[in-house]
Amino acid sequence: MEHWLSTVVAQRRALGLRQADLAALAGVSERFVRELESGKTSVRLDKLEPVLEALGLRLVVAPRETP
Repeated sequence: MEHWLSTVVAQRRALGLRQADLAALAGVSERFVRELESGKTSVRLDKLEPVLEALGLRLVVAPRETP
């Protein structure tokens, strides 16, 4: 599981939310949350952002570190 994805799952669990609870809070379908957490390769940002907001997280774009 990708690092950011494991953070999403861990935060949901830390808040004591079920996938259905998170979906309701974010205004997305439970299916979207389930697919997101299972590593779906493409997600819509307009659906991801409310999920992150409900979890108290945010999306940050930063330059990649070079070795």
